[in-house]
Amino acid sequence: MASAGLKTVILLSFVLAVGFLLIILSCALWTNWLPLLVALTFVLAPLPNALFAHCGGDEFSSYEANSGPVDLGRFITSVIVVTGFALPIVLTHSEVIRPGACAMSIIGGGLVYGTILAYSAAFKEDASEFD
Repeated sequence: MASAGLKTVILLSFVLAVGFLLIILSCALWTNWLPLLVALTFVLAPLPNALFAHCGGDEFSSYEANSGPVDLGRFITSVIVVTGFALPIVLTHSEVIRPGACAMSIIGGGLVYGTILAYSAAFKEDASEFD
């Protein structure tokens, strides 16, 4: 996708709004605001990957090898994503939140994280001008 249009932005913002709506409804319908932590984890999930992405090797290296900091950023991101999916399940298992709130927060969190990934993929700039 070389250029993303206005329709892409509108679709992504709609899906993001639905995701946050599901997370907020999972809190408000059962008057327990702990599932709101899911939104926080999924919003913070892409940050380590974005921070460590520029710590790779130089652009003149002859092979495509991943460096340690890039792998660390991917690992921390994956830990946060798994935490975002597992936290409502653990809270439901310990009977802190209801199963309906668990399902709504997992679906909403997945929509939020998917929207962030789709936005970063749609508006990714190419590193080289001459390709």
